[in-house]
Amino acid sequence: MPTPLEAVRLADPYPGYAVLVAERPFAFDPGLNAWVAADAAAVRAVLDSRALRVRPAAEPVPAGITGTAAGEVFGDLVRMTDGGLQRRLKGVVVKALGEVDPAHAARLAAGQTRAVLAEGGDVPFEELMFAVPARVVAALCGLDADGSAEAARLTGEFVQCIPALATPEQQRTAALAAARLRELLGPGVEDPDAAGNGLLAALVRAAREDSWTGTAPLLANAVGFLSQTYDATAGLIGNTLLALTREETPKTAEALEAFVREVVRHDAPVQNTRRFAAEPFRHGTAEVAPGEQVLVLLAAANRDRAVNPEPHAFRPGREDPVVFTFGAGAHRCPGEELAVAIATAVVGTLLDRGHHPERPADLTYRPLPNARIPVL
Repeated sequence: MPTPLEAVRLADPYPGYAVLVAERPFAFDPGLNAWVAADAAAVRAVLDSRALRVRPAAEPVPAGITGTAAGEVFGDLVRMTDGGLQRRLKGVVVKALGEVDPAHAARLAAGQTRAVLAEGGDVPFEELMFAVPARVVAALCGLDADGSAEAARLTGEFVQCIPALATPEQQRTAALAAARLRELLGPGVEDPDAAGNGLLAALVRAAREDSWTGTAPLLANAVGFLSQTYDATAGLIGNTLLALTREETPKTAEALEAFVREVVRHDAPVQNTRRFAAEPFRHGTAEVAPGEQVLVLLAAANRDRAVNPEPHAFRPGREDPVVFTFGAGAHRCPGEELAVAIATAVVGTLLDRGHHPERPADLTYRPLPNARIPVL
């Protein structure tokens, strides 16, 4: 039986997840040397616990990037840190993202998609899935067309340092990319008036309102706007295109948005995350000791019938669905609305231009431990 990490790349990982939800909702996996949280109750408990951290206590920054620009950015990301300062900075980030108009982001994404398709030839799915969302966020940050294109490329290089299995070469490349991303985004953080009314100006305004004075963490999380968009939105676009090969095509923009939101739950672009015990953590009769880790199966919990009736049915417009794809608790990703807006616009523009997706005969997924991204 495939491990939960291998399941991310399977054509259909969900029967295996269902077995875990039913039979081993929270259990230790010797092969992974980790506890595995599978059902909604366990996943919620893990994500809400302050005893569990997003990084090992002994290695807050991966050893291979410590002391580099990538390590400095990584160490200040609200996604990768815990504690009172993280919660405060997270509030600043959430407030800034709350000022982004999803309709404006959708218009940018549609325009970028039309420009890509106008070049002719086969549909460049990789560019639409990865580069277009990153360019949109870069544009929201105030970068011009050339700067947005460069930022999209650099983001792809920076995110290579995040997986635990990143190679030394990937870490070196990520360090160079992080340094250049800080150069591109720095003026918008250091002089927000130059960035107009964009996302970076909103970030600085939110920081000032909270009396936050440090510039480096703001700049790191400006890079985070790009990096957190990258794999998650690519997976959402790709999995939506695959869903369209087996489900009825939505007839309206509103129906397409509901379709995308159901993809978020039904075939999550981010399938799992990890937590590391800094203190003892109990769930039911199980106790996680300090130093142990928990693999959190977000995609499995999305399909737990205890929180979502008929969880394996693809049903856009579900009433009050419970969705863990973007996390929960202190580290819930605040970019869900932005990701949905961008993915809906990219897919909608493809459909409007007559590009109806076909399921690949030899469908494969990128070899990533947590992001489910089809190769199209």
